[in-house]
Amino acid sequence: MRQRSPHHYDWSVLTLVLMALISLLLNLYGSGSSAVATPSSAFSDFHSQAPGRTHYITLRDLPPPYSTSSASMSARVIERPANAWPKAPAGFSVQLYATGLHNPRLLRAAPNGDVFLAESAPGNLKILRGINANGSAQQVETFASGLDKPFGIAFYPPGPEPQWVYVANTDSVVRFPYRNGDLKARGPAQKLCDLPGGGLLRGGGHWTRDIAFSLDGKTMYVSVGSHSNDDDSDTHSAEKDRADILQFNPDGSGKKLFAWGIRNAVGIAVHPSSGELWASVNERDELGDNLVPDYITHVEPNGFYGWPWWYMGGMQDPRHKGKHPELKDKVVTPDVLIQPHNASLEMLFYQGNQFPQSYRGDIFAAEHGSWNRETRTGYEVIRVPMRGGTRAERGYEDFLTGFVTPDGKVWGRPVGVAVAADGSLLVSDDGGEVVWRVSNSTGHSGRY
Repeated sequence: MRQRSPHHYDWSVLTLVLMALISLLLNLYGSGSSAVATPSSAFSDFHSQAPGRTHYITLRDLPPPYSTSSASMSARVIERPANAWPKAPAGFSVQLYATGLHNPRLLRAAPNGDVFLAESAPGNLKILRGINANGSAQQVETFASGLDKPFGIAFYPPGPEPQWVYVANTDSVVRFPYRNGDLKARGPAQKLCDLPGGGLLRGGGHWTRDIAFSLDGKTMYVSVGSHSNDDDSDTHSAEKDRADILQFNPDGSGKKLFAWGIRNAVGIAVHPSSGELWASVNERDELGDNLVPDYITHVEPNGFYGWPWWYMGGMQDPRHKGKHPELKDKVVTPDVLIQPHNASLEMLFYQGNQFPQSYRGDIFAAEHGSWNRETRTGYEVIRVPMRGGTRAERGYEDFLTGFVTPDGKVWGRPVGVAVAADGSLLVSDDGGEVVWRVSNSTGHSGRY
């Protein structure tokens, strides 16, 4: 028998190895839908966003401060062009769920399937009920009005039979008596605690407050954003109890600091199995196009996340050079770095049964869109794969895009996300003043 040369290759074996490697890569980075995710460079903008496209930013990718000048590119929202529509991955369809709204912001689903919506500017709390044959809400009602920039919404006690709806105003937490199916508040708002009030940035303070309960119902978490972009909280009294996540008893007593140095945790959520608190965070601006990344992360009790002196695990903000060196090694590095200036808002863990099984437990988050970047980024909904675990996988991917025209004009700005009773994903859009519905159009109902 002729012996093989040491340079002779068994191409059949190499082919099998290559196919196995490709399969492994797809399992690690795939979108979970019929569209295959494609890798991208660390930083991106609206031109390169597409459903299923993956993004992975590491600390090594971060440039030095001031590598680019500080831009000011606020969005002037235009009416949606006739040919414009949000884009979802293959296997999904997008419908208009509710229209004619006024500043629709955070969405949160009640245990009975009704979806509560904060109309922040007019101070309303609305209920969106049901889904008709066209994918639209069957009923829209005003549950309560006269609130002060309401944003966060939670139901208490946790479980199928809540007795209260909690609402986070910009300067307080209030609650309304509630039973499943109520379309109107059973009584007036009961004030539970005060919060640091805020105006509207720029310069006027982050005003949104989100609210969540621990799985056992014993702890109420409330996120409070900073009053400024980068003021030294040692010397600015307006930053007291801000850039924090606070914790309270459910009756509003017992205020404590849960985590700090978190510039603006706009959206918070409790992991449905681990019970850990997670946050979707807006980081600081004016250090360049690609600093500082927004992030999504589990939040450690007593954890320090850097603001205003440090960022991303011990990088010093040059505007505070030499301050608090003792804190450098205490800065927690977030789990998932998001494109800087995306303005990451509400987040949730998908617990529906309509999407493919691979989506179960994954994070969805609304990205409101940049202002401090030369080329726009954000203006989308992203997905963070969790692979059925309690920690995020590498990076994130675009899920719902298309809210910016090819020439950079903005017609939609995602804010809130909620899972409807049938498992579809609802997305509030305060640019178009509507709520969108993303449904699985394959008919598999989560069985693949």
